[in-house]
Amino acid sequence: RLHHIDLRFKMSLHRVSFTVNASRRVATIARGHGYSIPRQTRLYWSRSHQKQRSNQSFRMFKISVGATSFAGFFGFLSSKSSFDPEKFHWMALPVSGHKALEGDNIEMRLRMERLCMDIQYKLCRQLETFEENGKRFKIDRWTRKEGGGGISCVLQEGDVFEKAGVNISVVHGVLPLAAVKQMRSRGKNLPDSGNLPFYAVGVSCVIHPVNPLVPTIHFNYRYFEVNDGTGERQWWFGGGTDLTPSYLDEKDATDFHTTLKNACDAHDETYYSKFKRWCDDYFNITHREERRGVGGIFFDDLDSPSQEDCFKFVESCADSVIPSYLPIVQSHYKEDYTEQQKLWQQIRRGRYVEFNLVHDRGTKFGLHTPGARIESILMSLPLSARWEYMQTPQPGSPEEKLVKVLQNPRDWV
Repeated sequence: RLHHIDLRFKMSLHRVSFTVNASRRVATIARGHGYSIPRQTRLYWSRSHQKQRSNQSFRMFKISVGATSFAGFFGFLSSKSSFDPEKFHWMALPVSGHKALEGDNIEMRLRMERLCMDIQYKLCRQLETFEENGKRFKIDRWTRKEGGGGISCVLQEGDVFEKAGVNISVVHGVLPLAAVKQMRSRGKNLPDSGNLPFYAVGVSCVIHPVNPLVPTIHFNYRYFEVNDGTGERQWWFGGGTDLTPSYLDEKDATDFHTTLKNACDAHDETYYSKFKRWCDDYFNITHREERRGVGGIFFDDLDSPSQEDCFKFVESCADSVIPSYLPIVQSHYKEDYTEQQKLWQQIRRGRYVEFNLVHDRGTKFGLHTPGARIESILMSLPLSARWEYMQTPQPGSPEEKLVKVLQNPRDWV
């Protein structure tokens, strides 16, 4: 499989011998191509190196390569370069490799990664259709030395979207104590010791439009596994979608919430009202005594009724993002706006920044995770924002109308 290389395959035609140092060069080349060396193989090399040092001699050991020639082996390593993500409707090669995501009988973590890859591609390609100047997403595939990596797709300074980012992260390793304490505070039955093996995969997106009459949208859907120290694996899903307008359009808010409610009702008719209230409570800028936007849905620690049922629900929510948001963009992105409206948008984006840096749990988890990729974590922040001293909207103005709704959330459906 392309995402795992076992350099001890048996082969019938050729055998290639390497020194320990040469084996490390192979490992370096493999990592450069985005592949990982299995732990068992690394231990094998390490033991061989220790024997070499203890005997004070230059020892050789053989690595059998599953290829018909030495050149064929390096051709296998470089096969990533010939991979065409468009063929699979993906933005880039998946972190786990494309072979790992094939088929139906694969682990949940891989199914979730495939779902993230699909929604990232669909949304990025549709957003690009609005940019008549040909602006496209920058695709940044990155690796994390502690384990895993991700794919960040960012479009900046477009005619329609000032900044739009759709990120995928597939990371694994051990949880630091700060992250364990955060999970325990949410009721997770984890030992208060830290250093617990974990695996997390998710897709997150924030879109900040140029036109202040087009709202900002955020969504995030994720799957998490952690070994609780007893050999048992705990798992759960989380996520949500929410809308943050600078100017309130009640029809937009109603249509947005209706689409989310339909996605929820297909699985459990109690989900929408429960997750809508959760969203209002979560996206609360407590020091301002107002919500970040007009809400949506938010949930976390979802682990019932079954893993399959949870996944199907998350899949429906992810699929509802495009029909809930793009019709709103289509309705407003060409509308005229004033300099005053643009100024108000910048002030509201300041509130957005305040929530993300002070209250957002995902941002805190990312910053507490060793080897975290700061650029991806802070992708959600707008290119520009504004803070004015003692700024208050005029009575009876559209700006005040929005603030009243943010201070007292409404039921839109």
